[in-house]
Parts: sequence; C-alpha cells; structure tokens
Amino acid sequence: MSFSKDNITVMGVEIERKYTVISEAWKQNITGSDNIIQGYLANTDKCSIRIRSSSDKASINIKSMRIGIQRSEFEYPIPIDEAKHMLNKLSIQPLIIKTRYYVNHADDCWEVDVFEGENAGLVVAEIELDEPDQAFDIPTWLGDEVSNDIRYYNVSLVENPYQNW
Repeated sequence: MSFSKDNITVMGVEIERKYTVISEAWKQNITGSDNIIQGYLANTDKCSIRIRSSSDKASINIKSMRIGIQRSEFEYPIPIDEAKHMLNKLSIQPLIIKTRYYVNHADDCWEVDVFEGENAGLVVAEIELDEPDQAFDIPTWLGDEVSNDIRYYNVSLVENPYQNW
C-alpha cells in the first residue's frame, strides 16, 4: 500500500525479488537510467536509514531489517543539498555508487543495478511486486535469486563490499 500526501511518499511495505545477472542481453530493453549515490546513516538489527541522491532528486529511506522479499519501507524526498551533506559528512563509508537501468521485460519493469567503486563487478536485477506470490516472467539474462542472501543488500555492501567476497 502506498499513498502520497504533500509530496511525501509512504510505501509501507516493499515486496521485491532480487537476482544476479548472467548476461548483457538486458541492455537491449533499457528504457532509462539514473546515476545513484547512496549512504547509510544507521544500520541496526531493526532498520537501516539510507540517504539516496541522483541527478535531480534525493530521499531519505527507512527500511526494516527483515530478511526476505517483503519488508517495511518508508521513503521521503529531501533537498539535494542536504542529501549531499549527509552523504559526505554523516554516512557510513564507503558510499554505494551505481547506475540503475530501467529494463522492460514481459510488461514488467526491472531495475538493473551496475555497481562501481568497492562494489565494481556486481550487477543485480530486482523487480517490485504487489503481492509476495505474484507471478512474473523470469528473463533469460537472470542467474540465481538472491532475495534472501543478505550479502546482496545494499546496506551489507557498505560493510562487506563485493571486492572482498
């Protein structure tokens, strides 16, 4: 369930499935992209607090630490200048740097994240769903599902970057 009031978006629950990417065939169906920088202000056993900035917007996000495809999530827009300050001065290092590509497949929009910096070489795809058991077509360019593998959570990539695996 989500609603918007006074430019505040509250998702409440996020349902997403995450996969490794095993080929570059996804590049044939790119519809857009964003360069993203994100950092974490906190990472506890209950939640993470994330700051994200892209070219034209920024947000603060609070997400429950429950492992799996369904978690509580709340996200609110913030001024870009404030986000940059929090990323540079308050966030746990290293920052997550990635390009997010929006890819159409079988009437679904997939988000393919290509990581840089300490996480260079990692490419994952995720799809957001309305229901945990919702059916969807799995593209041939996907590898293993990693929705339940905490190593692939962005907050974990700060503490244990992909280059250290």
